[in-house]
Amino acid sequence: MRTLFDTTELSGMRMKNRIIRSATHDGRADEKGHTTQKLLQLYENLAKGGVGTIITGLTNVTDAEKLVPGQMGIYDDSFIEEYKNLTDIIHSYDTNIIVQLVCNGAQNKSTLEGELWGPSEVTDLVYQTVPKEMTIEDIHKMEEAFANGAARAKKAGFDGVQIHVAHGYLLSRFLTPYYNRRTDEYGGTIENRARAVVETIQRVRAVVGEEYPVLVKVNCDDFMEGGLTFEDCRHVCKMLQDTGVTAIEISGGIPSARVNEGTIRKITPETESYFKQYAAQIAEEIDIPVILVGGNRDFTKIEEVIAKTNIEYISLCRPFIREPELVNRWLSGDRTPAKCISCSKCFGKETNCIFNN
Repeated sequence: MRTLFDTTELSGMRMKNRIIRSATHDGRADEKGHTTQKLLQLYENLAKGGVGTIITGLTNVTDAEKLVPGQMGIYDDSFIEEYKNLTDIIHSYDTNIIVQLVCNGAQNKSTLEGELWGPSEVTDLVYQTVPKEMTIEDIHKMEEAFANGAARAKKAGFDGVQIHVAHGYLLSRFLTPYYNRRTDEYGGTIENRARAVVETIQRVRAVVGEEYPVLVKVNCDDFMEGGLTFEDCRHVCKMLQDTGVTAIEISGGIPSARVNEGTIRKITPETESYFKQYAAQIAEEIDIPVILVGGNRDFTKIEEVIAKTNIEYISLCRPFIREPELVNRWLSGDRTPAKCISCSKCFGKETNCIFNN
C-alpha cells in the first residue's frame, strides 16, 4: 500500500517522500526580485523540516510586467548565480526545489514600474485594475519569457519548473471566459483559450529537454460565474499530458470566486482537502502524476488519499508557514494534525504565522 513516506521518482528526480511544499508567496525578495538572507533562511528551514520537495513562491519571468512587492524574479541572467546558492543549500538536505514560473497579469496593485497584461481589456473584479489586451506579439513574447526563465532555472540547479496556470494569474486568465473575450485563435473554445498555455509549455520543453521536470498548476474550477469549469479543466489536463507535462497540481479558485470557494479557504475537519474529488477524478483520467493541494491538514486523512486514490503527491501551504518542521514531526511518530487553523492571517507584506511572532 502506498504511504506518504514512500520514495518515488518523477522524471528522474528522486523524491524522498510524497509531501510537497506548494508554491507560497513569501514576500522576502528585494524590490527587483533578487534573493535576500531572509528568503534563503526560510527555504533552508523548510528543507531542514523534512519536506521532500519545495516549490518556490511565484517567480516572474519578465520585467515588462509590474512585480508584486517581495516577489522573486528570474527575468534575466543575473539571477542564475544567486539561485545556484539557493539550490545548493536545499540539496544539502536531500530535498528538491522547483521554481514556480509566472506572469502576474492584472492581479497587482503594485506601484512599481511595468505593464499589466491580460488576454482582454476587462476590469479585474477584485483588484479593479484594467490590463492591456495582449497582441499576438505580446503573447509570443510572454511564451519566450517563460522559456528563458526555465532555461535559467535549469542552469541554476533547480530540479524542475512549475508553470502557474491557476488562481487568476495571466495564463489562468486565458482559460477563463469572463476575462478572455478574444475572438482570435486565443479565445472562444477551450482549445483556443488553452493555446497560450500549450504553446508556453512547448517552448519550455524546447529549451529544457524532454527529461527535465515541467509541472503545471491548474484550477479544477474558478468557482465564479463565467469562470473555468471542471469540464474545461479535464479537457485542459489531457491537453497538458499530450504536450509533455511531467505532473499536474490541481488547485482551484481565483480572488473573484464565491465566498469560501477560492484558493485559500477557512476549513473544518469535515472540509479538509477541498479539491480532493476533482484531483481524484483527474488522476483516473490521465497517465501522469497528479498532486493534490488545498486544505490538507490531517496526516491520517491525507495518507488515506494516497492509499485509496490515484493521487500521487500531497501539497501543503499554510501548515508549513506555522510549522516548517511538520514533516519531521510526523516522521518522528507524532501524527497529530498540522497546527495551522486556516485563519489566513499569515498573508501580509511578508508571509508569517501570527502564532510564531
